Amino acid sequence: MVELLLDSAIRFWVFMPIVVITFFVGMLRHYITIITAGEKPVDKQQLADSQALIRTRILRENGKYIPKEGFVMRKHFFANEETGYLTKQQTRQQPIRNPITDPTMMTEMLKNNISNMVPMIVIGGVINWAFSGFLCTKVPFPLTYRFKPMLQRGVELATLDASWLSSVSWYAINIFGQRGINNLLLGENNAADQTKMMQDQMNMAAVSMPQDSSKAFKAEREGLLVVDHQWAFKNVESDVMSQRSHIRSR
Repeated sequence: MVELLLDSAIRFWVFMPIVVITFFVGMLRHYITIITAGEKPVDKQQLADSQALIRTRILRENGKYIPKEGFVMRKHFFANEETGYLTKQQTRQQPIRNPITDPTMMTEMLKNNISNMVPMIVIGGVINWAFSGFLCTKVPFPLTYRFKPMLQRGVELATLDASWLSSVSWYAINIFGQRGINNLLLGENNAADQTKMMQDQMNMAAVSMPQDSSKAFKAEREGLLVVDHQWAFKNVESDVMSQRSHIRSR
């Protein structure tokens, strides 16, 4: 097979422009997302539930540092069979949020789709129109012909080695390959990360489903019921005095 020799001008007029365009489009998408992002409303009931679960966990782990009366009073407040906070929350009906009828969720989905899909379609069309038909580079290892449709999009040559990379495929690789640079310059949770944007869209349905907090309340209540108060400062006076006498003897 005849070895190809690329023109050095391709490096400056095709290879590097695609890298620069992809990078700046990602930055533009990131800052547009920041500007258009609205404040998400805080669910007061969900916040109260999370704080209650945190308090019960702290009570189970650190209840030995408070007097027994205080521990029993808090335990009664959370785990009483009739009036306990966790007992009441187990039977509470969970509100179902439908993303179709919720204007806030529909607006957020529309913003994500516009900021994600429109730049990809526009820039992809420009790249395909301006740089189609060029070979940019060659991977440093041999590949089978199964990789030709993926790496040589826009260059339909059956006799061409599969290791060569076309300009359109190079743009697709840059979309998903600049994640490290974007994380370094824009932070971990940046909107320029195309992979993260696609994962967020795929998980949109799972996020919209209501969380079943009754199981968490039940498990926390059962864990609190089996905990007995063990006063950590029961013999603190004698321990302090023994340590003091031991220090004086030295």
